[in-house]
Amino acid sequence: MNAVKLTEELGRTSYPGRGIVIGRSADGKYAVTAYFIMGRSENSRNRVFVTEGEGIRTEAFDPSKMRDPSLIIYAPVRVRGTDTIVTNGDQTDTVFDGMTAGQTFEESLRCREFEPDAPNYTPRISGVLHVKEGAYSYEMSILKSDEGEPSGCNRYHFSYDNPKGGEGRFLHTYMGDGDPLPSFEGEPTRVTLDTDGGIDAFTKAVWEALDPDNKVSLFVRFQIISDGTCETRIVNKNR
Repeated sequence: MNAVKLTEELGRTSYPGRGIVIGRSADGKYAVTAYFIMGRSENSRNRVFVTEGEGIRTEAFDPSKMRDPSLIIYAPVRVRGTDTIVTNGDQTDTVFDGMTAGQTFEESLRCREFEPDAPNYTPRISGVLHVKEGAYSYEMSILKSDEGEPSGCNRYHFSYDNPKGGEGRFLHTYMGDGDPLPSFEGEPTRVTLDTDGGIDAFTKAVWEALDPDNKVSLFVRFQIISDGTCETRIVNKNR
């Protein structure tokens, strides 16, 4: 798989849905992750990211306009020791609890499947970054319906050890707009990450690459691999 520029891949479709990017900065110093949400309905667009502990959660921007909190209010990012978990739903908590109980990332997701939002059956996408004592690896997962049939759940797990500097993987829920929305296909896309300008320039480039009508919120974190310290940025369309 040839690497494509992340910002170009983000702009390829008006509606990639929710997306996770995990990789390594060009200088090899940082573990890089980004998570974004998009929305087409008023309910989906009525959200912001807020800090919660070392992670984040979604919250209604205008509580009076919230119609249905299921599937849209959750903690996308949680930190467990030296692991950072990032997902597009409440399976963040499932992974956190499973790993705390001694399960692997992959094992913890076996009790979950795609979202029950017929006819889209939105995939559950998840990732975990392992940063410990100067070593770095990450895993990603997608749980999706069997070609749009809810009777079956297809489970895919991907593991990346000692990732290359300046590259990452991009996993998102939909291949593009449609009715029903077509689920992501294949291995997480190999992307190049332009991190030379630092976290602020990277955050700005990712945010600007997302469709201006559909983007809602963006989370970006740069974590120093040698000591685990990190910087975080949050961008919300609703302010």
